[in-house]
Amino acid sequence: MAGTWQEELRAKGYRVTPQRQLVLEAVTSLEHGTPEEICTAVQRTAQGVNISTVYRTLELLEELSLVKHAHLGHGPPTYHLAVEAEHVHLVCRGCGAVSDVTPTVADGLVEALRGEYGFETDVHHLTVYGVCENCHG
Repeated sequence: MAGTWQEELRAKGYRVTPQRQLVLEAVTSLEHGTPEEICTAVQRTAQGVNISTVYRTLELLEELSLVKHAHLGHGPPTYHLAVEAEHVHLVCRGCGAVSDVTPTVADGLVEALRGEYGFETDVHHLTVYGVCENCHG
């Protein structure tokens, strides 16, 4: 992979456009943003960018392994930087807070699934629902 996302785009024959830069900046700042939230953030700088442009840009950035998506509920996917994708999501059913934890917290589950069922777990797409410390007390 090239050194920067701009180099990666150019190496694959794509131009570095302001819209692509704004979408990537929004993904970075939001950490777990839906396409609609990303669009809102982009429109603060470039009002003419519409949701379809954001969806196309996210699709391209994901194809280039610059961003990844996760499903954190019944709504739309959320996007985060691919370099920060090495985590398990904890989602609070009380307040909706999303926390990222190291995949090693699931080691026991991963080993049990492998040993008992021969199942290889993709913990990078693992989302655990429950109640956070602030809501359960």
